[in-house]
Amino acid sequence: MPLPEPPNPPPCTPPTLNHVVGQAQVVAKLKVALEASFADSKPFPHTLLLGPPGLGKTTLANLVATELAAEFHEGLGQTLSKPAALNGFLLKPAQDKAVLFIDEIHELSPLCQTSLYSAMEEGFLFLRSHSNDSITKLNTVRFTLIAATTDPQRLLPPLRDRFRVTCEMQPYSVEELVAILRQRIRQLAWTIDEACLIPIAQRSFGTPRLALRLAESAHRTARSEGSPAILCEHLERTLALEQLDELGLGPDEARYLSILLEAQSPMRLGVLASKMRVAPQTVAKVIEERLVACDLIERGQQGRILTAKGIEHIRQQRLAQEARHA
Repeated sequence: MPLPEPPNPPPCTPPTLNHVVGQAQVVAKLKVALEASFADSKPFPHTLLLGPPGLGKTTLANLVATELAAEFHEGLGQTLSKPAALNGFLLKPAQDKAVLFIDEIHELSPLCQTSLYSAMEEGFLFLRSHSNDSITKLNTVRFTLIAATTDPQRLLPPLRDRFRVTCEMQPYSVEELVAILRQRIRQLAWTIDEACLIPIAQRSFGTPRLALRLAESAHRTARSEGSPAILCEHLERTLALEQLDELGLGPDEARYLSILLEAQSPMRLGVLASKMRVAPQTVAKVIEERLVACDLIERGQQGRILTAKGIEHIRQQRLAQEARHA
């Protein structure tokens, strides 16, 4: 009989910036801003975090608020895209020096971006009354905005200029991901064979979120078989269930590569998406990003082509598949 899941696992968040693994330059920049803020008795500067999803931008924003002993309020650009929603979010803090975090801030409409940088600079909002079309000026508390974006070009230049600190986050190394996995697994009170950590990290595209997701999948496999520990055979079974190869690529990426191989010539995004029966945006933003990161494809003006590494990867995968069925 499978062992029961432990109740309510503890949150997997570093307690302070000193406990953050990786992103050394970003952490150092945030620490300098914190020390300057304390020394001058000034609010922490508005900060913009750049980089792909899953690198820990929300965690860093939360840790800054913890270091400041300040309120922390979190919002999503898509849900704050109307003035009323944004105004309500900006009026949430009850005390000065609160930290407001907006993820995917580029999803805000131009009107909301304008209202936001006015509040950041001047500390007030203009509220329009629908009953008599009057406008009321309302002061906000002094807050720090920490924003995250994967597409900074969609921010209005005046909004970008209001951010005094800009941090560009980078993918994590395999060694850093292994250290993060150890830290999180210890917090969750799980047991894992050390030999599993590097294979998990190697399939995670430098992203802690993906590494932790794969570790959780392996943990489910172990528990389903009644094992109190995650062993290598559990990871191997998990990889087979998830259909992940040694690079961490799944069925969608494998199908994409096969279509390109059969074409034997550059193929445009729309044609690829049609053959895969997937939206072009999904192909470009999800599937291709991983293939480009692995240097398996090139995106040119004439279309998409396989690199020599991509052709070799397909060949190795087919040989491995033939060996398994032999």
